[in-house]
Amino acid sequence: MHTRTLITVALCTVALTACERPEPAAEGAAQRVDIYAPVRLEADLTALTDAERRMVALLIEAAEIMDDLFWFNAYGDRDALLETLDEAEMREFARINYGPWDRLDGNRSFVPGVGEKPLGANFYPADMSVEEFEAWDEPGKDGLYSYVRRNDAGDLILVPYSQMHGTELNRAARKLREAAALAEDAELRRYLEARADALLSDDYRASDIAWMQMRDNRIDVVIGPIENYEDRLFGYRAAFEAFVLIKDIEWSERLARFAAFLPELQRGLPVPDAYKAETPGTDADLNAYDAVYYAGDANAGSKTIAINLPNDETVQLEQGTRRLQLRNAMRAKYDEILIPIADQLVASDVRGNVTFNAFFSNVMFHEVAHGLGIKNTLDGERTVREALREHAGALEEAKADVLGLYMITQLFERGELHEGVLLDHYVTFMAGLFRSVRFGASSAHGRANMIQFNFFAERGAFARDPDGRYRVDFERMQDAVGALANRLLVLQGDGDHAGAGRLLAERGVIGTDLQRDLVRLEEAGIPVDIVFEQGPGVLGLH
Repeated sequence: MHTRTLITVALCTVALTACERPEPAAEGAAQRVDIYAPVRLEADLTALTDAERRMVALLIEAAEIMDDLFWFNAYGDRDALLETLDEAEMREFARINYGPWDRLDGNRSFVPGVGEKPLGANFYPADMSVEEFEAWDEPGKDGLYSYVRRNDAGDLILVPYSQMHGTELNRAARKLREAAALAEDAELRRYLEARADALLSDDYRASDIAWMQMRDNRIDVVIGPIENYEDRLFGYRAAFEAFVLIKDIEWSERLARFAAFLPELQRGLPVPDAYKAETPGTDADLNAYDAVYYAGDANAGSKTIAINLPNDETVQLEQGTRRLQLRNAMRAKYDEILIPIADQLVASDVRGNVTFNAFFSNVMFHEVAHGLGIKNTLDGERTVREALREHAGALEEAKADVLGLYMITQLFERGELHEGVLLDHYVTFMAGLFRSVRFGASSAHGRANMIQFNFFAERGAFARDPDGRYRVDFERMQDAVGALANRLLVLQGDGDHAGAGRLLAERGVIGTDLQRDLVRLEEAGIPVDIVFEQGPGVLGLH
């Protein structure tokens, strides 16, 4: 069922332009569909009231609109593309990728004649150069919530999302307000109303704050233009997405106490004081959820299994962030992908150290670690995101990975974590690198894992046995975590765009041994990611 072709992205270096390849044959898409394992996105809704069930259905309807808008962000006219594809498998692969480019193969085109994916997706004019944009004297040109277009005279102009998508966003806002009218929780109702307003004004800060202030809501929705990974040209523009979520009360209670450790862990980071001078918000929230619907950017290619929001640096510093662990999606990836990878690539005497508890905790503390470090460059002139531009996403994901493992180590040493042993987290982390590096060079998470794999291998943190299986050197891995954390935090604090580019060019690649390992996973038929069967019908809401 999972016959698939070689992941050729592994031989490509991370650069501003895509790797040059011959035009693929059309039938490649049919084979590549099977790199995604189908998973029914189900959750137990029996505890929900009738009003809450109606809310979930309304929120899914709003999420479906975000799906349409992300198609426009990423490609343009979805229907025009799908109408040109005769084969059902190719249409399905286009739907999974939200366009004619394979997101898990370096954005390689799988539709003949389409050509390379623009680095700026559909956020910028196709004929606009970087030099033209940088010479353009326009306030707000680096804003999150606008397109760059040309007027009739050919000059660059900004078109706000609320203007470009007025009809669609008005429909989505109405759905959110209908859901708000059903909400018994006052904080949830206030958030839904504020988010509806934000969709129509392009001003999301008030709704971000309202989202941060929710505590007792059983239903949640993340919706709107949020992440800027799709803009690979500058990393400025945010793309539309949505998650509809049901809180797991029992698991959330187990997680709640860890957010309080953030300030103390920030002070202990392995960098000079200037790079940890900011104080992370302490009003942070850590909860577990079952996802019941993914849409847009969240659903494109590899699927998100945890959320750390809001991205607004001002709100983060004032209020912290909320970290949402998507337990059912996480479990699906663990069962369908991580366990088969471990069976192939982890040495037999440490294979038992790969556990779901360690996987869950590693992902959770990755999200918590986004709140550590520094949000503004040391010179005080820019945010880290603004300074590192197109490199910001990959470095931030790598930072969160290594600082998450740093936090786990610290909490084990202080007796605050008790389940399993610390080695479980290290071995599971290593196995997780093989999982995430397969996302490829077009993914910030894929590039982040390439950096880590190469850095740790060079430091002897883990080694490859003659039979091609890996084991962890516990002490060397601890040292490598601290060293890489220092490197990444300094690059961020210095706003060192050139240094970040060099790190990605040097270590954002896959060497010969790792390439052979990825081929083994391909030949074993192990999926690269999952694709959801989802919606009201799956949830029994019809």
